[in-house]
Amino acid sequence: MEFIKLQTFDNYIEANLVLNRFLNEGIECYLKDEYTVTIDPLLSNAIGGIKLVIREDYIEKSIEVYNQMQLEKKQ
Repeated sequence: MEFIKLQTFDNYIEANLVLNRFLNEGIECYLKDEYTVTIDPLLSNAIGGIKLVIREDYIEKSIEVYNQMQLEKKQ
């Protein structure tokens, strides 16, 4: 079982909104470096931001869910 980075965020609020949506859809995922960026936001660029990491098996479903979220955001 491998995990891959799907998206990066500078903002922990947006990262958690996407994470919770994915978890509600049954996608196994987690946020990497969330606590580091939350504690010291100046480190965000140095470590590459907050990374949304998903299980490789869920890549297609996660892309569909993420695209749906972007459509909902525009409306």
